[in-house]
Amino acid sequence: MPNFTTSDGLSLHYTDSAQGQALPLICLPGLTRDGQDFRYFAPHGARYRMITLDARGRGQSDPDPKIANYNVMREAQDVIELMDYLGLEQAAILGTSRGGMVAMVLAATAKDRLSAVVLNDVGPEIPQGGIARIMEYVGRRPAAKTYDKAAQTLAALMAPAFPDVPPARWREEVEVFYDETPDGLALRYDPRLRDALLEQAKAGPPPDLWPLFMALEGLPCGVIRGANSDVLSHETYLEMQRRLPALQAVELDNRGHVPFLDEPAALTLIHSVLDQI
Repeated sequence: MPNFTTSDGLSLHYTDSAQGQALPLICLPGLTRDGQDFRYFAPHGARYRMITLDARGRGQSDPDPKIANYNVMREAQDVIELMDYLGLEQAAILGTSRGGMVAMVLAATAKDRLSAVVLNDVGPEIPQGGIARIMEYVGRRPAAKTYDKAAQTLAALMAPAFPDVPPARWREEVEVFYDETPDGLALRYDPRLRDALLEQAKAGPPPDLWPLFMALEGLPCGVIRGANSDVLSHETYLEMQRRLPALQAVELDNRGHVPFLDEPAALTLIHSVLDQI
């Protein structure tokens, strides 16, 4: 499986469909997830050179001995280093949640390397309720000891935000993002990611991310929101469109945080943004 080495010596895992001269599309997953976050989108992304990256400490990438490096600035630098390794002058970014925050950092720090950006259920403001829910599970092994139990728990937990998703998909989710061991389910990411988030919270209030979002101006860009999301509020979603009128936007019924990206309206937006390049 392909890996590359970062400037600070970590081996990071990536996938690359390498479709000849196709448009490079780098897919950046959510906070605790890895490149498999985009497995539902992949069958619809065959027209692109689809590249996924497991961020440091996630999936098949090395954990970082310095937890302070679990931050969006360093993760954005890793994306640039991957692009350099692959010889890519420019790429489009499809960023889910944390991956979208990394995309906004890239727009502010290396805009000339971007050809387009699509944000999946993330914006420049995250409600406290969404942060609190995320902190309930980050770095903690599930109480459920088996895939079956975990899938049942997840299906019940997600039902209010995803009322039309069949149980089989939640079963697949737990199989993809946990390892079943004799001692229960193991995380597929460095649990010290939790410590990094707590340290960052102690350092003071989060910075204003609106300037990072506004750095998207002039790029083909879009945002997808789950109508039941607790991470991208409807108010922030509307404000993003007000501040950046060229932003393509779609809100998906029966979806919370995060949409799977195989929803027809999500696919239409992604293709529409990338067709602008």
